[in-house]
Amino acid sequence: MRLSLKVNVFTRVLGLSALFLGALVTAGGVYAAQEHKKPNLVQLPAQAAGVAFPTNGWQVENVNNAKIAAVANSAFDNNNKELGETRALLVIKGGKIIYENYGKGYDKDSKLISWSMGKSILSALVGVEIAQNKLQLDAAINDPHYKDGDIRRKITYKQALNMTDGLDWREENYSDPINNDAAIMLFGAGKEDVVKYVTSRKQKHDAGTYWNYSSGTSNMIAAGASRALGPRDIKDPTGRARFRDFLFTELLQKIGMKDTAAEFDAAGNLYASSFFYATARDYAKFGLLFLRDGVWDGKRILPQGYVDFVRTPVEAQNAANYGAHWWLNLKDRKPLLKNSPEDAFMARGHQGQLIVVIPSKDMVVVRLGLSPDENSWQAIGDYMDKVIAAAD
Repeated sequence: MRLSLKVNVFTRVLGLSALFLGALVTAGGVYAAQEHKKPNLVQLPAQAAGVAFPTNGWQVENVNNAKIAAVANSAFDNNNKELGETRALLVIKGGKIIYENYGKGYDKDSKLISWSMGKSILSALVGVEIAQNKLQLDAAINDPHYKDGDIRRKITYKQALNMTDGLDWREENYSDPINNDAAIMLFGAGKEDVVKYVTSRKQKHDAGTYWNYSSGTSNMIAAGASRALGPRDIKDPTGRARFRDFLFTELLQKIGMKDTAAEFDAAGNLYASSFFYATARDYAKFGLLFLRDGVWDGKRILPQGYVDFVRTPVEAQNAANYGAHWWLNLKDRKPLLKNSPEDAFMARGHQGQLIVVIPSKDMVVVRLGLSPDENSWQAIGDYMDKVIAAAD
């Protein structure tokens, strides 16, 4: 069932840039692909002794921290034109909430749209299936919309997660929905079957050689992950019910994301690129899962080495500051957080949605809001730098 959103339809169609732009393993194994190019990854910290995982609720410590508040509270000023509307800001340090604030009309129970942060949730879902031997990273997605012998059937999950599938996909012209593939897929002719739409795109580059951001690719991955659960039956011909149950029971509920919803299209496809809805506290739990190397309360949710994989930079022509459905903060690739640690990695979405994970500071920062345009990202980055520094 489609949720009622506090999102203006005109804004959804014409302001999509952050949604799109900011936004070799066997199961359980360690990722070796491109190992000779892998940076020195900062070790992911374990949960501190005596600090409970927030499955049933967050531990709060000095939530009105004056040092953080002196910097962070400025975002909730209605006159802050550069940032736009900030609806939620949450800082987690050492597994505890040390700062939490909400804009007028929002609170800790408000479910807010993910936009492209949903792509990072999808990356976790793929990781869960790898851990359970349901698919392999280097396996072909093999979408059934393609005929036998079509080269596009050979696109792998790894290539797609890295956004190097090679499909002819255009998202950068977000102000023109007629030519913007993502807008057409989500709100136009493709909205009833998003996977059918993306698989209609031709092959433009050899898979694995060229980076190009694509919301359609994420939805194609999700469809493959749904098929990987096994044959469908007459009671659930699209596989929607089974895939939804898997998402909630094997990922979201295990880490206590009890205030999260997900949207599917009429053909049963998960809108994995864009349409999750969760509270700031639930998004912070998701960030903590990756900060803790995919381990939650002593149980491994993601396969060993998977978090290192998603935060390893893509090596391909035109590559951005990107890993595997997560944004990175490498200083030589135009980082969003210019004054924050290079080891930070982010789930990032349209209109300034952010989950920032910083291993070297044992920190997760969540910002949710409604920023006006692409120019807001510089202001958001500068603001987040100040919040992170104050929280350290």
